[in-house]
Amino acid sequence: MKTVLFDLDGTLIDHFTTIHRCVVFTQQQLDLPESDYNTVRATVGGSAPVTLGKLLGEAYVDTALPIFQNHFEQIMFEDLIALPGSNWILNELKQRGYQLAVFTNKDGNQSRTILDSLGQAQYLDAVIGTGDTPYRKPDPEFTAHALGCLTASSKDTILIGDSPFDFAAAEAGQLKTYLVATGSHSKTELAAATQAAGIYADLYELGAALFDLTPETTKI
Repeated sequence: MKTVLFDLDGTLIDHFTTIHRCVVFTQQQLDLPESDYNTVRATVGGSAPVTLGKLLGEAYVDTALPIFQNHFEQIMFEDLIALPGSNWILNELKQRGYQLAVFTNKDGNQSRTILDSLGQAQYLDAVIGTGDTPYRKPDPEFTAHALGCLTASSKDTILIGDSPFDFAAAEAGQLKTYLVATGSHSKTELAAATQAAGIYADLYELGAALFDLTPETTKI
């Protein structure tokens, strides 16, 4: 492989607390029942409109989305965490000459801002999110767009993610998928819901197994 696509939420970063706060704020503004943290976490991955549709009902999405996005813009750096091993694996793979990109259902502009704030943008050749195209995972056009941006072929590209959305997006582009259980699904759930080429506890385990990387002494 020459190119590695990384999902963002649940793969490189933990942003679930912030997302939960934004969902609850939106529900409060619309006088709707509030969702608990675990319920919100389990819905993340399909983009904000999909998440809101599941939690609030499709009839509320058009009204809820701008409320959610505006509040997210205000608090996006609060409770933002780089997942263990994310800086390490990006740095190690970049040094070894891999082409790296983030491929996410998060808003593209927000994703670039977040990655820059965490110091991870320096390792990336591209950040491709919703809003950059009319598509989202698992639309095959979205995967094709990502490969086109990187002038990459499907046979030389893999996708690393944390959810069935990521597996479906990779399948749409005929990419091999490797998943980590650091997002909304456990290893058991991922194994039951996907046919990923590999499923790992975290990025350290994935890096060692897939790229023969040795985790640094002090994990970052």
